[in-house]
Amino acid sequence: MPMERLVLILICVVAAAGVTVWLGGMLAAALNVGALIMMILPLALILSLFAWVVRDRLESPKDDHYDLANR
Repeated sequence: MPMERLVLILICVVAAAGVTVWLGGMLAAALNVGALIMMILPLALILSLFAWVVRDRLESPKDDHYDLANR
């Protein structure tokens, strides 16, 4: 991958993260909610992703996409 493309991707990711944080702050100020409420949503998303991965790993040992020993 060319260095210019990597730098462009990194700039876009940092800019998107900054806009997300800024919009979240503006939304929190407009709705007058505390910081705890703003942290619950990302935490819930992370926990649901974790639960999905664990459930996927436990469902079928034959079809274990993550275990390299069964390939």
